[in-house]
Amino acid sequence: MSRLFTALIPPVAVRTELAGIAAPLAGVRWAPAANLHLTLRFIGETDEALTGRFAEALTRVRVEPFILPVGGLGVFPRRGPAKVVWAGVGRSHTRLYQLRKQVDEALLAVDSNLPMPGFHPHFTIGRLGENHHAKELAQYLEKHRDYEAPPFLVADFHLLASELTPGHPPVYRTVQSFPLAPQDR
Repeated sequence: MSRLFTALIPPVAVRTELAGIAAPLAGVRWAPAANLHLTLRFIGETDEALTGRFAEALTRVRVEPFILPVGGLGVFPRRGPAKVVWAGVGRSHTRLYQLRKQVDEALLAVDSNLPMPGFHPHFTIGRLGENHHAKELAQYLEKHRDYEAPPFLVADFHLLASELTPGHPPVYRTVQSFPLAPQDR
């Protein structure tokens, strides 16, 4: 069984830039640069046969490559205690939403029971423990309110498997990569 998701992985320079805004804040576990990604769809625990079927379905996704901006910081959830610090994708790009829609359609064609929650594209840059200081976090967010990282070319997306290890960041393994390409005419 593998814990699967689809994602965009920015170039090393963008991941390094995102990881570089980490600050020593009490109760915040910053994501290592190597783990930074934008989740398109979380799939969940999947056996090998279903993984192969998902990968086959994802080969049919056709969206033209696009430039994705990176900017803005915030926390999730919006209400209640914050759990995640994220970097956004500015006003994003219509092709990002086209990609997400086609990924969803491909995955649902294989398993119509997959949950389909809403989509707020972002990079999780930190996770908040219960001992984080809300005032300190608010000051950090205010300081970085105009934050922007370099935009990057999205030329592919990935099917990834994650392994959770207690006390350590997750380990991600690429199952398969899918180049973006124009729709067949």
